[in-house]
Amino acid sequence: MGAQRIVYGFHAVTARLRQAPDTVKELMVSEARQDARMRDLLAAAARVGVSTKPAAPERLDGVAGHGRHQGVVALVDDSGGRSTVADILEGLDHPALLLVLDGVQDPHNLGACLRSCDAFGVDALILPKDRAVGINATVAKVACGAVDTVPVITVTNLTRCLRELQEQGVWVLGADAEAKESLFTADLRGPLAWVLGAEGSGLRRLTRDTCDRLVNIPLSGTVASLNVSVATGICLYATRAARATPAGQ
Repeated sequence: MGAQRIVYGFHAVTARLRQAPDTVKELMVSEARQDARMRDLLAAAARVGVSTKPAAPERLDGVAGHGRHQGVVALVDDSGGRSTVADILEGLDHPALLLVLDGVQDPHNLGACLRSCDAFGVDALILPKDRAVGINATVAKVACGAVDTVPVITVTNLTRCLRELQEQGVWVLGADAEAKESLFTADLRGPLAWVLGAEGSGLRRLTRDTCDRLVNIPLSGTVASLNVSVATGICLYATRAARATPAGQ
């Protein structure tokens, strides 16, 4: 039997239906929800041949272990591994927003970054396989469920991954305290991948050199730098704010 787990919430389940529908072994939906969002999900499931089972909200609470499932709970098979970058980019109906973490080793920081990814609609989090923390129990606890809502992609060669993103039209922006371009004036509207470095050391030289642009977060106080998870939240918020503002304003 494959490695099975529960995925819940519209974002996570819709992403799974889009990226790997064959891994969805069972999809339960609340019989109490008949709104447009639920209809869209039911239509998405029907398009890829995944059947749905109506269930009482209390039943879904029991399966998910809590009530934060939004009325959508799926049992999925993860034995085939997670999605690739190409899987994520294919079929997006909005400018891609990705987060790349270069060598973050603190699981609490990674978990907090995942929470920000979920909050600000990041399409995927990309991590290097070596010299970085992976998804473990501490990360999952700190992430407060975001492990199940944000696709996490592990790559063996981070620089090559960044170049592949560039080839697919994604701008690669590195957050660097020494950069000349300010976050306040940076153009964040197009498809982009934010790259943030490890605690203390920041971006590695090769990673920095691969970025299309380097951007700094202007600071007004005496603190010289920010925790990577705090910096992540600021960069992602700024991106969403920029995209919500009509062009020219």
